[in-house]
Amino acid sequence: MDRLMTVVVLTAVIHLINTLIYSVRPAGVITKRLATAYSLFNVIFLIAQTSNMLQAPLLGSIIDLAIKRGIEGAGTAVDYVHTPAYQQELLVLDHEIRIIILGATIGTLLGACLIPTFITFFVRGIDLFEQVKSVPKMIGMILLSPLKVGRAMKGTVRIPNRQFFKQAITEKLTIPRKFLVLNIFITGIYTTSVLSSMYACALYPDFRTTASMLSGIINGIATILFATVVDPTAASITDQALRGERPEKDVKQMSFYLGITRLLGTVLAQVIFIPAAYVIQYVAQIIAQGGF
Repeated sequence: MDRLMTVVVLTAVIHLINTLIYSVRPAGVITKRLATAYSLFNVIFLIAQTSNMLQAPLLGSIIDLAIKRGIEGAGTAVDYVHTPAYQQELLVLDHEIRIIILGATIGTLLGACLIPTFITFFVRGIDLFEQVKSVPKMIGMILLSPLKVGRAMKGTVRIPNRQFFKQAITEKLTIPRKFLVLNIFITGIYTTSVLSSMYACALYPDFRTTASMLSGIINGIATILFATVVDPTAASITDQALRGERPEKDVKQMSFYLGITRLLGTVLAQVIFIPAAYVIQYVAQIIAQGGF
């Protein structure tokens, strides 16, 4: 359970930081320093990358241990995958992976709630960077002069209340709905792709390496949709705000709804997790049988 909870926490951190990226565009529009805002976010994104490096082998070990226990429980059965002992391990693994997806939802929810705070945080951070002109110097200032930096960041924490959500939801939507809906599906695919491929490894353990490499099939669909619809639309809205063709509040509204749709996407991942795993298993079987 300790191993599982570590993976859940790391997954929550990854999704928390990936949600906070939605605060970069509004901060960039407010300061007219969009490139600087993204550069500073990359420093924080290193935490997500580190979490991902730690999460991957731990997740792999959970799958390997489940397969090992299932094979041992099946005894001498040739078709051990369909034995009651192995099927029980699959049920336990299903439950564990759904807890991991829940961690993604919790991390995304926390990140969405912190978007207003991080918009202000990045605005102050950009101002601080403009003074020192160096990320290492800025990090050094944070470490060596925390009180000074604390005074500069005072008032950045802004947790949304009920009034904030009520106003945001009732406000007229000024951004395209299609790319928001697509963001739900893209997030759902990204959230479950690796997890589904890992579960497919347990469904088809004799060719688990093949199955583990096939998450790219599902991720490829999400990447195409993101690159052709979601990201260009978000970039266009941001550029229009930078040129003064749109009000800043449109970018803030976009960030709010991207956070909400990302949250819904992690919920969708619970629904498509098992179907995606069987798709990956099916393709792995075709490859294993020489279909390609």
